[in-house]
Amino acid sequence: MSAPVLTTLLVANRGEIACRVMRTAKALGLTTVAVHSATDREARHSREADIRIDLGGSKAADSYLQIDKLIAAAKASGAQAIHPGYGFLSENAGFARAIEQAGLIFLGPPASAIDAMGSKSAAKALMETAGVPLVPGYHGEAQDLETFRDACERIGYPVLLKATAGGGGKGMKVVEDVSQLAEALASAQREAQSSFGDSRMLVEKYLLKPRHVEIQVFADQHGNCLYLNERDCSIQRRHQKVVEEAPAPGLTPALRRAMGEAAVRSAQAIGYVGAGTVEFLLDARGEFFFMEMNTRLQVEHPVTEAITGLDLVAWQIRVARGEALPITQDQVPLNGHAIEVRLYAEDPSNDFLPATGRLALYRESAAGPGRRVDSGVEEGDEISPFYDPMLGKLIAWGEDREQARLRLLSMLDEFAIGGLKTNINFLRRIIAHPAFAAAELDTGFIPRYQEQLLPAPRALSDDFWNAAAQAFAQSLPGAVRADDLGSPWALNNGLRAGLPAEITLHLSCEGQDRALTLGSAGNAKLSDEALVVEHDGVRRTLRTLRQGDSLYLQWDGELRRIEVYDPISAVDASHSHQGGLTAPMNGSIVRVLVEAGQAVEAGAQLVVLEAMKMEHSIRAPHAGVIKALYCQEGEMVGEGSALVELEVV
Repeated sequence: MSAPVLTTLLVANRGEIACRVMRTAKALGLTTVAVHSATDREARHSREADIRIDLGGSKAADSYLQIDKLIAAAKASGAQAIHPGYGFLSENAGFARAIEQAGLIFLGPPASAIDAMGSKSAAKALMETAGVPLVPGYHGEAQDLETFRDACERIGYPVLLKATAGGGGKGMKVVEDVSQLAEALASAQREAQSSFGDSRMLVEKYLLKPRHVEIQVFADQHGNCLYLNERDCSIQRRHQKVVEEAPAPGLTPALRRAMGEAAVRSAQAIGYVGAGTVEFLLDARGEFFFMEMNTRLQVEHPVTEAITGLDLVAWQIRVARGEALPITQDQVPLNGHAIEVRLYAEDPSNDFLPATGRLALYRESAAGPGRRVDSGVEEGDEISPFYDPMLGKLIAWGEDREQARLRLLSMLDEFAIGGLKTNINFLRRIIAHPAFAAAELDTGFIPRYQEQLLPAPRALSDDFWNAAAQAFAQSLPGAVRADDLGSPWALNNGLRAGLPAEITLHLSCEGQDRALTLGSAGNAKLSDEALVVEHDGVRRTLRTLRQGDSLYLQWDGELRRIEVYDPISAVDASHSHQGGLTAPMNGSIVRVLVEAGQAVEAGAQLVVLEAMKMEHSIRAPHAGVIKALYCQEGEMVGEGSALVELEVV
């Protein structure tokens, strides 16, 4: 059978993964096809493709999730294959089948493999049959002490008793040995009955400081399957990965082999083809348990590429052409260490609410050995409310973990973003944290160190304001009168007749403001994009970027935006929409749950806003009566738009 022809590849996705896939496709000589929504017409992935096709619509449901439109786009462009990226339809068995039925190539596993892993309970049953370790437990109907004693003996202590109807930690007890079981079971049953009206319990192995460790697997169409080492993805926020690294710190070669072989068994059990990831929970005792399998390329695949020197997208294309895997398991490299962080448009200080708006400033870290940025945006791009808020990923490689960590810190320092909120400072605090430096990793990392990672705002120091004023003054346009450049009053240098030069500025930064007066003699000098500040014989260089009316100054490891303070606008803003509730971001109103004249309690859900694939509830901050509604279901609203007026009664 001859190998399938693959000269043109359509990427059924957007953002950084679309750009990343097209980069490899072009390197292999393929023609690239981008699809885009109406919103993404001029998005970076669309601009970089050889051919682009408009799917119409703005929401993903009207564009990137329309299977018929995607297949029609492939046919119209002459593409023989479709790469799904991740998210959207990447794990949709119906999409894979439709592509195959259309006579096209799906750069992913067979639809049957996607189906097999689609149900978590069915997948675990299948993995148990394949001999892949599962978290031991008892979920039966019998609730007597003897049954639980036998189950705990079989599972092995410590165990975790949990209410079957549980939540919020109610009816949950850790039992270290059999002597504690009777008392703990009785207590947990009472709590469960009191909290949920249901005393039934289940018991599972208690995992000590669990880590999230996943194995990258790859299979071809000739029955070959191997694992490409592992990644540690333990640092998560609400089950969303934030930092990933490879290899997992502290894994012995024997444990790596055991987990890798279990992952290969998982893939072979479902007839897998292509790139996939088998995710495990690893506890402090070195025991690991199957969690799920992702039947696609993962966001964090670059760290695997960094330690192996392999291009996983190139492998996907070659496997789709019918080629065999180019190496055997014994030949899989493992060189050095790599760490990746995910850069999101979101506001960590406001419960990580997604952010929308224009990227007024966007400068990536300098390229170089061991430094990689996978992004899907450029300066001036608009970040819309319709899609996932990830802007890109920063990946650092080093000969060892510490070199990779320090290199990543340097990359984070070099990155400059302005115009909207991002999590870049949050990422830097994680990578700089002593516990992270010591590789003390588990899924409780962020909650454990939340106060250090998300510190409360502090008053900006006098030194900061002085440096900000010097930088702002020296970066002002040189001429303020274009009609008479020869006049001494044409220069913006604070000239005063018969008096020392003096400039007065009123600046604002991060909700704080300060009025300052600068004389002609200063202790700071701005040159290009660096402010050199001298104090008590010590000179420091601070990164300074001027962008329109804003100045960005690197201070205490963070790039801070400084603007001229307008007290009149500030007063107007503080008085606008008094008693009203506004949209926290651009989005679409999906539900209006109240009507004018209705009385509501504090905390009541009033409006549901959808933005960036997530729903956000607008709730009553206090009890009152709905005085007016300014929105309706299906309407698009902008950040700061008045939605509801709530009157205190």
